[in-house]
Amino acid sequence: MTKAIPFQQILLNQIQIPTKLLTSYKEYGMDEKDVMLLLQIHRFIMNSNEFPTPNELASYLTIDEKECSNVLRKLIQKGFLSIEQIENDQQQLGEVYSLDPLWEKIFSKEAPEPDQEDGTIFILFEQEFGRPLSPFEIETVNVWLDEDELAPSLIKAALRESVLMGKLNFKYIDRILREWKKKGINTVEQAREFSKAFHTNQTNKSSNPSKKRDTSFYYNWLEGE
Repeated sequence: MTKAIPFQQILLNQIQIPTKLLTSYKEYGMDEKDVMLLLQIHRFIMNSNEFPTPNELASYLTIDEKECSNVLRKLIQKGFLSIEQIENDQQQLGEVYSLDPLWEKIFSKEAPEPDQEDGTIFILFEQEFGRPLSPFEIETVNVWLDEDELAPSLIKAALRESVLMGKLNFKYIDRILREWKKKGINTVEQAREFSKAFHTNQTNKSSNPSKKRDTSFYYNWLEGE
């Protein structure tokens, strides 16, 4: 006769799941794959593995490693999951997953209105860069949106400006946004006027007309789309 598993062992081998996550996830634009992946991350963290690989996570799911990576990226983009740096006792830096953004969202007083424009920012960045964004780059965009409270349209305008200038990197885009903020520029229209004046001034200063930059694309976005 098979020996019964002690009830105490069963009770100890459990994790707590907030009821609100199970009853409200649809309101936040999540599906069952998103929730199950978040729960697996929660389980790994509870078992002292704070940064499981996509392969480790996928081994407990019905999706493969590639799809698991895509879902992870989406959860980070939507602000349900973050990656944080920690320092151990030997002063070595490492990365861990944090579910704090998820808990903050579902336990806030009101469910936020879904912002479709927020979501398209990440798609636009990936199209321009020609690759998926790294976790650090995703976090940078989220900082612009959440901490700096910049309008998605203004971030897109800074991306267009960096494409025009041939300096497609996050440091340059951040410099543009900080400069605009310092100048009190809060709308795309103000950014267009400022950039038009700046580039007109740069063109006037040019001593060699033959080397002028082709500004046709630039004036495209300045005059509206």
